[in-house]
Formats: sequence, structure tokens, C-alpha cells
Amino acid sequence: MLFHDPFEFTARTQPEQLFVDDGSRALTYAQAAAEVGRIANGMLTLGLGPGRRFAWLSKNSADMLLMFLAASRIGAVPVPLNYRLAAAEWQYIIEDAQATVLFVHAEYVHAIEGIRSQLPGVSSFIAVDDTARPQWVDYRAWLAAQSDHCAEPVIDTRSVLYQMYTSGTTGRPKGVVITHGSYAANLSQVMCMIERRPARGDIGLVVTPLYHAAAVWICAFCLYGGMSIILLREFDPEIVVDSLERRRVNFTFLVPAMIQACLTQVGDVERRDWSNLHMLMYGASPISEATLSHAMQVFDCDFYQAYGMTETTAILTLLGAADHRRACQGEAGLLLSAGRALPGTHLRVTAPGDDSQSESVDGQVGEILARGPQMMAEYWRLPEETVRTMHDGWLHTGDAANMDTNGYIYIRDRMKDMVVSGGENIYPREIELVLLAHPHIADAAVIGVPNERYGEALLAFIVLQPETTLTVDEVVSFCRERLGGYKVPRQVQFVAALPRNPTGKVLKTVLRAPFWTGRSRAVG
Repeated sequence: MLFHDPFEFTARTQPEQLFVDDGSRALTYAQAAAEVGRIANGMLTLGLGPGRRFAWLSKNSADMLLMFLAASRIGAVPVPLNYRLAAAEWQYIIEDAQATVLFVHAEYVHAIEGIRSQLPGVSSFIAVDDTARPQWVDYRAWLAAQSDHCAEPVIDTRSVLYQMYTSGTTGRPKGVVITHGSYAANLSQVMCMIERRPARGDIGLVVTPLYHAAAVWICAFCLYGGMSIILLREFDPEIVVDSLERRRVNFTFLVPAMIQACLTQVGDVERRDWSNLHMLMYGASPISEATLSHAMQVFDCDFYQAYGMTETTAILTLLGAADHRRACQGEAGLLLSAGRALPGTHLRVTAPGDDSQSESVDGQVGEILARGPQMMAEYWRLPEETVRTMHDGWLHTGDAANMDTNGYIYIRDRMKDMVVSGGENIYPREIELVLLAHPHIADAAVIGVPNERYGEALLAFIVLQPETTLTVDEVVSFCRERLGGYKVPRQVQFVAALPRNPTGKVLKTVLRAPFWTGRSRAVG
């Protein structure tokens, strides 16, 4: 099955059903199908087709979602750009992907103009919702000139669906190549584990950015179930809570930072009517047990935690609704798990550098290795990096975890974030979870900083709850009661907020930079 097949099936069978509403316009499946045809035809006239790359720069919009479907139909390869990046970073990605066409929303046209002369490989610059500009094609006029019937090139499940770039926290961003087959496999794997499958006409809310694998996967999940999509331009907790209730949303995906914001920044969230919300999926970054328990109490629906990464299409493991219910019934610690491997996915936990095929040892902390039909095809134009990451068919995730005898995975940290202090391996996430259990602490991150005696020492960055106070000694004392002595951070900085990327992950490279500039760090 190809990415666009479920969409086209619903367009044929339920043409008048709402397909997408992005706040500026609403389209039925029939209207969307006609527009997808026009976009696909227009792309063919620009020389796009099977394997040809193009880039798209905008915040969430119906146009961007339709673009993925049109490209899927003709085999063209979208390269969605993170709108939060600097112009020089866009330039690198566009050039590396060898994109020949660039679609840009009005608010980013000026920034692209600044690097246009450095993009010789781009033959067509298309401005979306912008006034006429010299040397730019007007998107609406271009679209209106196309027919909605296009001759579709022959593509199959081995064809490339999209190319997304990793965040580049350890160097230049890498282009992750995902095929139609990997996508179809990942969707069917998750459907096997969902208790209440989406029904045609259900409503899904999408708020995570469409340049991220999680958001495109959530849209595909909605299409797979024949749902209608409410697509928000960007995250605002008041708008999210209002949309969930007012639009009678049945399903959504939120990253933990979004869940926390909805619970703490929307005063009446606990008094809203959540009877229509059937399923809330979360993932992409760690969540505290207290925040998750509070969310489960407020929203009172099925919760699913998804763990994965761009290189695995989206999802490797799922902590299901039944697991969440068991945790509420007293199975201590289960909420801290990322769940079990999806059907057809195989996981191993190995010591760093261990490439043997030995079975995982219960309780051993090591790197997660994964194998399954949802793995990436390659890193674009990086054959050595592809081999290193996909050694012997096992994808090396870079995540440190342990697996229990029942197959539940417990993520400890990124391997590169591990701190080596006095010869001891310390996983900061364990300390962060302890800190987040303190009633006065709203957010926390722990890093390793240079130390002449121990090599590295722990430093905790702490965001306090409003109108609360805490001293360094109180933090140390709290940790001493719950952690071994070598895991207790002796240094603490109180900050207003932690730097995070759009999916809620703390940017520890930003936190570490002032301490490690000009120094070599053994880990990461």
C-alpha cells in the first residue's frame, strides 16, 4: 500500500466528509482530492517525478499536507524544512538534498531571498500566499492553471516517500530516506496494538510540526482510519484545549511539554468536557510520572506512549492503554516504560560497541538495537554512516535503556548524554525523574561538566514552579534521599526555562556548550 491510497479510498467512498480544516480553510475529501491532482500535475510540469527532490518551507497548513499526498502520487520526494532553522541551515539541507524546486510560505520568502544566490540547483522558487514578486512563481496562480487529472508514474512500496533531516545535534544534519513500504508496515504494526481502532468520521487533532516524522505519521494514522483532521498552525495550549473540546476531537498526539503546558497554563482544563476524546498518544521526549498521572486523570481516555525516531519511520515500541490502566491499578513503575516492541520489530540491548547477536540480559543498561520492516532505507548520500548505523541489519539507536523479562523497554538516556564521573556511568534522565518528583520543580535537566578530579561532575538546571523557592542545599538533600551518592548533583542552576526543540526535547548541546567549548568530551 502507498501513502496516498487510504486518502484516495475515502475520497471515493465518502467524498463529502471533512478532510482537513487548518483554521483558514476547510476541505472535503472530494475537494482535497481535486487539489491533490492539480498539485501533482504542477509538480510534473516542474520536472518533479519519481526520486526527484523538492523542499517545502512553512508552518502547518492544509497546503503542506496536500503536498505530501501529491508527491506520494507521482513519486516525488518532499524535503520538509524546519522553519526554526537559520537560513544557512536551510541552504545546507536544500543543497544536500539536491532539491530543484522550493515552495516557501510568505513569512519566509524574505529570508530565502537572502540565500537565493547560493542555491544554484533550485530552478523554481514558488511563493505560497505571497504577493507577486519578481523571479517567484505565485503558488495560487500556478495551482489554478493545472488540471486535476494527472498521469501517475509507476511507483511501488520501494519508492521513496520523503526525506527528513535529523536535528544535527552531533554534526551536520543527515537526510533520512523513508520508503512507502516502511510507512505502510509501521502503520499496520501500530494498528495491531490499538484497542479502539479509529472509525470513519472520527476527528483527529494534529499540532506537531509537519517537518517532523511524528506529525506526518499522525496525519497518516488519521487517513488510514478515514478520519477528519483539524490541523493547527502551531502549538498554543489555550487553542489546543479549546480545539480538543469544541471540535469534539477523538484522537490526538502531544509531546510531553505540550501536555504539561495544557495542564498548567489552561486554568479550566479539568472542568472541560472530554467525553469525545478516546485516545491520546504521546512521545518524542521523556515525561514525568506525575505529569502523566495528572493527564490521565484529567482527560480520562486511552493513553498510548510511542517510542521511536526518524530513522524508524516513527515508532518502535508502544506502551498501550492496558499498560496504562495496569499502572493505575498499582503496578509500580510501568508508567516509566516506553512499552514493548511492535509486532515484527525485534529489539536487543547491548553494551556500547558490542555488535554480537547475543540476547539481551535482563536489567542490563546498554544501547537499543532494532530490526524491523519500518527501518529507513539509508542516510542520503552517506553510505559509510548508513553502514555504521545499520550494522548487520540492526539499527543502532544511540539510546541507552534496559529491557525486563517481559520485553518492556525502559529508556535511560541518549548514549551521548551519559556522564562518566569517577569511572561511574551515570544516566542523567534517572536524576531528572527524581528532581521532577519534587513539588516545587516544574522542569529539570542534568548534564556533565568538566571536573579535574572526576573527569565530569553533574550540574542540574532547574525551573521552579510559580511562586515557589528552593535552595541548592534543599535540592541536594532531596536527591540524597533517593539516589546513590555518586548520582547526586552538587551544582545547581535555577533558570527561567530550558532550551527545547519543537518536539519538546531538551537541547543539552546548548546547555553543555559554555562548559565544553575548547575541550574534548569523551561521551557524545
